[in-house]
Amino acid sequence: MIFGRNRNVKTETVVLPEDLQDPRDQLATEPEAEATGPFDIADRPDADGYLDLGSLRIPVVKDMKVRLDLEDTTKRLIGVTLQLGQSSLQVQAFAAPRAGGIWDEIRAEILESVTVTEGAQVGEQEGQFGTEVVARIPAKMPDGSPGWRVARFVGVDGPRWFLRGVIGGEAAFKAEAVGPVNELFSRIVVRRGDDPHPPRELLPLTPPENMRPVRQPGQAGQAGESAETGSSGPAGSSQPTGRSEAPTIVDPRQRPPERGPEVTEVR
Repeated sequence: MIFGRNRNVKTETVVLPEDLQDPRDQLATEPEAEATGPFDIADRPDADGYLDLGSLRIPVVKDMKVRLDLEDTTKRLIGVTLQLGQSSLQVQAFAAPRAGGIWDEIRAEILESVTVTEGAQVGEQEGQFGTEVVARIPAKMPDGSPGWRVARFVGVDGPRWFLRGVIGGEAAFKAEAVGPVNELFSRIVVRRGDDPHPPRELLPLTPPENMRPVRQPGQAGQAGESAETGSSGPAGSSQPTGRSEAPTIVDPRQRPPERGPEVTEVR
């Protein structure tokens, strides 16, 4: 019989040369690329391995230092600064409209605010998270010699939220230092919540229970626990706009900033 069972038949698997393979078979066998963030809470609901700060969940990374930035007048939390080696990343989450993002508008405002500073250089470049802003502002070094303050501004539009990062230190100007900070930013999770917030309003942050106060040098005897980052503008601003953006830029050639009054060390 033509279709009868033949116990003497042997089968063998062969691999065709690439020029004879069907492209559809190649697509079917290639693994899907892993999604990259930052993420919405709906896509990353599991809190394991994260520091929960309310509207932000920060991935726990070895030897990373976390500082919560406080507003001077109200003492409310307005941002989170992460120190990783010789680089820093300050993040803030804002409410955004349902339709369309706000990063394009914010970038234009940052460009304008830095441009008014005499001698400053600012421009856009493509990065892992799309178009980002790189700014260089003339500054004096600790020894009085001329230098630059450098920062990268990155932004991601999510579902009804906007996440902004201000990157200082080596990750702002050294290619080999960019990867770890970008990886850290990409793993952040944003929890927008259902409460109504007008566009550009800062999403509320809450401190974790294990936070402990650490005073900066020179603060002994002062009352209160101000968490100044050592600069003003977007690194400490509660609004992602305005001409105060430029002064926040971090000097990459100085040593890392001292820890602020609210610090958690993750080891």
